[in-house]
Amino acid sequence: MKFQGVLFFPVTPFGADGSLDGERLAQHIEAGVTAGAGGVFVACGTGEFHALTPAEIGDATRIAVTTTAGRVPVLAAAGGPVPVAVDQAARVREAGADGILLLPPYLVTAPQQGLVRYAREVTSAAGLPVIFYQRGTARLTEATAAEIAALPGVVGLKDGIGDLERMHRIVRTVRARPGGEDFAFFNGLPTAEMTAAAYRGIGVGLYSSAVFAFAPEIATAFHRALGEGDEALVTKLLDEFYCPLVELRDEVPGYAVSLVKAGVTLRGLDVGGVRAPLLDPTPEHVARLAKLIDNGLEAVRA
Repeated sequence: MKFQGVLFFPVTPFGADGSLDGERLAQHIEAGVTAGAGGVFVACGTGEFHALTPAEIGDATRIAVTTTAGRVPVLAAAGGPVPVAVDQAARVREAGADGILLLPPYLVTAPQQGLVRYAREVTSAAGLPVIFYQRGTARLTEATAAEIAALPGVVGLKDGIGDLERMHRIVRTVRARPGGEDFAFFNGLPTAEMTAAAYRGIGVGLYSSAVFAFAPEIATAFHRALGEGDEALVTKLLDEFYCPLVELRDEVPGYAVSLVKAGVTLRGLDVGGVRAPLLDPTPEHVARLAKLIDNGLEAVRA
């Protein structure tokens, strides 16, 4: 799989009864692909993976595959206990996805070889290309990262920790091994545009954009400006949109997802609220988000 451009992590719409709204998910994904997404990562972090049933993960994946119709790669998440992750991976494979984003095991803190074992057992059963997500309880050394990268089927590593020195060592170690030059690395931090320039400096140009889910015009303009070296627009968008958005996001735990979902609704597609344990933004915070979106769109159109 080759990725380029902005990577789209759609939200998971819920209906009035709290169930997955497949029709609105299809509309949401179609809008993202039409806006130029370079890949669709459905039922992942922004899509409330933590709150979905295995059947819902399979259903969301199937909707994404049908909607994209081969225009861009489709990946979905698996994670948690090995038997659960293997079951999720099977559902994603059966739904026709191109790959899996493998999230860490939960609650337990494992030794490095335990993380390798976890990756090996899930990826060997998955039958699809796998991107390993380094975050939470899965913090890799460069040696462990290289060992996981060498596993059959592992094609990428997404970083959600933000330790640039650690990540730089990982990139250098993995790319130094035979065949490692084609291994994909992703910046997976929340509001990744804030750190995109820093990650580019260590050879990691791909990043997940939650903003693309509700403001693809802003996310695409930022991505283009960063790639073309348009420092004036990059700085303007950081100052007038991304930095204040992060300040708002950090006021309440879980807003990295909740604000995104509210943003999609503000832009015209009602995707419902978030599932527990997350909370929907307050009316005041939604109003602040709406103003920020207006600021970002004005900066792009100026």
